[in-house]
Amino acid sequence: MSWQLSSWYLLLVLLVGLERLAELVVARRNARWSMARGGVVHGRGHYPWMVALHTGLLAGCLLEAGLAGRPFVPALGWPMLTLVVAAQGLRWWCITALGPQWNTEVIVVPGLSVVERGPYRLPWLRHPNYVAVAVEGAALPLVYGAWVTALVFTVLNAALMVVRIRCEEAALASLAPGRATA
Repeated sequence: MSWQLSSWYLLLVLLVGLERLAELVVARRNARWSMARGGVVHGRGHYPWMVALHTGLLAGCLLEAGLAGRPFVPALGWPMLTLVVAAQGLRWWCITALGPQWNTEVIVVPGLSVVERGPYRLPWLRHPNYVAVAVEGAALPLVYGAWVTALVFTVLNAALMVVRIRCEEAALASLAPGRATA
């Protein structure tokens, strides 16, 4: 195996990593806001696994593409890049719509209403942020042919999302009907 990787793909993965750091800054600010209003954190057990999986995604993209010498295939790479950009747009639409109620952890603030704006107003899309995560997790590695990383992330993320969504739904159900954050 030889190390071979395009500098533009390295830059793309680094930019996605910087985007994740920006999310953490927003999440920490929003967590302080939520906790000041009596917020309760749910599902702490699965959160470290999410952090590890998302970190592994970025590392896997670079390692597989570089060490396995994956080629850039324009017929696959360009559409996948488009999906990565679209996923980022959807993610930040979610973050903006949820405002201070958005977080990387499940934090429920008693007395707040379910958010029904932005992508959360669509009745057929209950968890749009998780759609963005799934799309990005499959597409980012495939931009540069890292199909093993895409497959492993997709399978592990699907399992983790079952846990996460159950946790989130239970946290929301623990509040009075119609009075929850999403």
